[in-house]
Amino acid sequence: MSSKTTLADQLKPGRNRVDLQEFAGGMPQESAILPEIRFGQTWWTTLQILKLMVPTGLLTVIGFVLLARWLRTLPTVHDFILKYPGTGDFSPPVHEGFPLWLRTAHWLNAFVMMFIIRSGIQILADHPRLYLDPGCTPGREWFRLRGSVPKDREWTAKEDSVSLPGWLGLPGIRHSVGLARWWHFSLDLVWLGNGIVFFALLFGTHQWHRIVPVSWSILPHALSTALQYLSLDFPSPSGWLQYNGLQMLAYFTAVFIASPLAAITGILQAPSIAARLHLATGWFNRQVARSLHFFVLLFFLTFVAGHVFMVFATDPLTNLNHMIRGMDDASWSGALGFALLFLGAALAWLAASPLTLRYPRKVQHLGRAIVGWAYDFMEKMRPVAQYSEKDISPYFWVNGTHPKSPEFLCHLSEHFKNYRLSVSGEVERPTEFSMEELRALPRQEQITQNYCIQGWSGIAKWGGVRLADIMDRVRPKTGVKYAVFYSFGMGAGHDAGPYYDCHKIEHLRHPQTILAYQMNGQPLAEPHGAPLRLRNELELGYKQVKWVRAIEFVTDFRHLGAGEGGFNEDQEYYGFRAPI
Repeated sequence: MSSKTTLADQLKPGRNRVDLQEFAGGMPQESAILPEIRFGQTWWTTLQILKLMVPTGLLTVIGFVLLARWLRTLPTVHDFILKYPGTGDFSPPVHEGFPLWLRTAHWLNAFVMMFIIRSGIQILADHPRLYLDPGCTPGREWFRLRGSVPKDREWTAKEDSVSLPGWLGLPGIRHSVGLARWWHFSLDLVWLGNGIVFFALLFGTHQWHRIVPVSWSILPHALSTALQYLSLDFPSPSGWLQYNGLQMLAYFTAVFIASPLAAITGILQAPSIAARLHLATGWFNRQVARSLHFFVLLFFLTFVAGHVFMVFATDPLTNLNHMIRGMDDASWSGALGFALLFLGAALAWLAASPLTLRYPRKVQHLGRAIVGWAYDFMEKMRPVAQYSEKDISPYFWVNGTHPKSPEFLCHLSEHFKNYRLSVSGEVERPTEFSMEELRALPRQEQITQNYCIQGWSGIAKWGGVRLADIMDRVRPKTGVKYAVFYSFGMGAGHDAGPYYDCHKIEHLRHPQTILAYQMNGQPLAEPHGAPLRLRNELELGYKQVKWVRAIEFVTDFRHLGAGEGGFNEDQEYYGFRAPI
């Protein structure tokens, strides 16, 4: 039996449902800790922060309430509130009420954002640290959901992942970033589409007057409204015709500042955009964008909590009728409609994680159908940014299951003296290359950034042989579309089969797609993939196959494994194309 057939036959198809005993190598479900925040060199737990903030916050609120009530006894403040009651000339009243399109966009936005937030938190849990440091150096994070990285042994980024409660994360289990990303990116597009329609209709009607002030007089009106709320003598409800100044500023911030910022900071994390804008270094880097994205999440959580509280604390029946029925009355029909919407959302919330674990392959395929065109766009526009020696990361996370086969261990002990890279498949000249022959080919050196699907990134200097030069030797046949890279390493888990991944042949002709045998000026170390590690700078890190054993050129990869294009694609439901 040929080597080619043997390697292909060893690939495992994966399961069409998640089995926690096997998924991600059967890792135990290590739960996230309560968030910790670093101030200087000291880590503060959430409980410590709450113990400090809750009594301080209560005293502060009581103090502001007493201050506001006292201020309202002053003639000057009394006259100020009379002059600026909260509603006024800062925006014309809207007499059309709340049309159906506005109510539909509002509730669809709320529904979609529930799952965007859950899947986003799940993505964070896969690399549960936030940095301002572009190199993602352990110990320099400012926020974490897991304790310190051990220093006495190799600690992989995969080990660093944590699980979340199934009702919170989506789907909640450890290292399920592949599934979370399908949810997140697919619903991001729905959210963006809903937003575009909302903006078009908002400015195509008079409804924009509800949330866009046309005069700076909104500021004293907002201050007056704040005083009225703080004094617990709430302003008269006015939402049917015009939001008060404080409401309008809150909605304006959510719609025109926080929402675009959420989209922008999300897009800036995409490797294609990060590379084009050189966001690997400097004070505003990809990790800063990741942290800002998290702060936008905190804003939305605070906004939603305050929004819901005020709906029920002011005039709940009338408020619910506004946004359910589009009517300005205090009947119970709006409350009934809200209860039905809430029940449906609650059922969807509870069902999302179990259904994802039961039908992960369907989630993968549906996600690919929704966002595949965006992947294509990002892939085509991505440049490969070059960096300098001073930009090399002091720490470079590792991942992958080290090879333990007798063949590899023998090669390792011999410093790969007898190693041969087999290049076969649909080629005119199948060839085996020794390390000496590979080093004799023209050497390519590049300083590039590795983007991991988990969220971390790092810059290294790679030296090796261009895949284009290897292809010139073996000459792939007409019609060949992909190259399959087989690893000496096995996928995580019992009897998981070899790790492999497929790459588009046009990517392999890119001048910076190489088989690296050096890293940072030194021979490639075994944890980083010796003897050879693929560097296809157009894709994410999990596609950069380590410990390369063989390359096979094929016209299609659907006959390999589960037919998804790689081990992580087969077993953990990643996407074959990974430009974002």
